[in-house]
Amino acid sequence: MVNKYLLLLVLSVAVASFSQILLKKSAGKTYASVLLEYLNPLVITGYGMMVLSTLLTVGGYAGLEYKNGAVIEALGFVLVMFLSRFFFGEKITKKKLLGNSLILLGIFVFYS
Repeated sequence: MVNKYLLLLVLSVAVASFSQILLKKSAGKTYASVLLEYLNPLVITGYGMMVLSTLLTVGGYAGLEYKNGAVIEALGFVLVMFLSRFFFGEKITKKKLLGNSLILLGIFVFYS
């Protein structure tokens, strides 16, 4: 059976990764004023998701050792790479693949 606290940490990483995508999407737009740069639906939703991610992380840490947090947080790099490809058409280079493969290998070794 999968640990529910571990699932909370993984969900936290997923929420934070999608939040980063929303904030990057907002940063790529031009706004009529400085105020609109920060008070638009993408930014407000992105920061709201970051707050949700923080709450999920706190919930995850309630039942796990702290050493698990850093390992699970590393999944964010992998997820953001794929989300950036999907939403922005960014290329997945050999260096990115190698780096993310090493991250996944490290996670596998840690939990083996």
